[in-house]
Amino acid sequence: MTIANYASEITLPAVNQGWSTVLAFLISKFPRIAPEIWQTRIQAGKVHWFQGEAITELTPFLPSRRLCYYREVTVEPQIPFAHSIVYQDEHILLADKPHFLPVTPGGDFVNECLLQRLKNDTGLADLVPVHRLDRDTAGLVLFSKSAQSRAAYYQLFSQGQITKTYQAIACVDAQLAALPLPQPWQVRNRIEKAEPRFLNAIVAGEPNAHSTIELLQVQQGMGLFRLTPHTGKTHQLRLHMQSLGFPILHDAYYPRLKPKNTSDFSQPLQLLAAELQFTDPLTGIARQFSSAQQLHL
Repeated sequence: MTIANYASEITLPAVNQGWSTVLAFLISKFPRIAPEIWQTRIQAGKVHWFQGEAITELTPFLPSRRLCYYREVTVEPQIPFAHSIVYQDEHILLADKPHFLPVTPGGDFVNECLLQRLKNDTGLADLVPVHRLDRDTAGLVLFSKSAQSRAAYYQLFSQGQITKTYQAIACVDAQLAALPLPQPWQVRNRIEKAEPRFLNAIVAGEPNAHSTIELLQVQQGMGLFRLTPHTGKTHQLRLHMQSLGFPILHDAYYPRLKPKNTSDFSQPLQLLAAELQFTDPLTGIARQFSSAQQLHL
């Protein structure tokens, strides 16, 4: 059994939807975890309010209160690829994430994630990711080191004041390969949640997702693309590449969901968060960072 070194946090909903106790809420919120497991965790003192007071099985549901718990998995996969720290100052840390490593704990992963690795490297307990990358995607991830300045860096993403550039590789046909390069597309459509719940889908309706996609190079039926998302929907770039007829190479989700296999590292998703550009909200300095990783045709 692997237990998280640091607590996960969740804020209870502002509106009580019929949960008489915190335990009842947890059982409803996490249907894949057996009620007996939550009872055991609570009895062991592994579920507590943010201020530190442990809850019991009878603790009443309290709207908007912050709750802490420690994730557990029977066997945790180990990711045999290294991360690196690209830059850090008193406010931020920029890391270069390998394929297959999650940014934060989730699913089968408790301590084997980029956040925990960086905490181990730096001793910074208050390190927080400002945005996310899928576990399958490699590249740059920005972290906040200071609670006092954190909101300013969150706003870079929420207000679209940061430019993210990705690389991707996909199959291309001979007709497309014969066109002059670069070959650009503007993709705008609507993305909504699908089933299973970790997937998204393009649906009819007012566009809420926009990406610029450019084919840069072609070699032996494979194309190297530059992708610039202008919005931040989950799996946006994967879906937009698929919508053009170029599903990203080794995508385990789209266009068809493949069986889960957390121990197969032979076919990494060919998607890389290659560059981040923004004006630092505290200093006004223009910053540009590049991943040391590259995708190759």
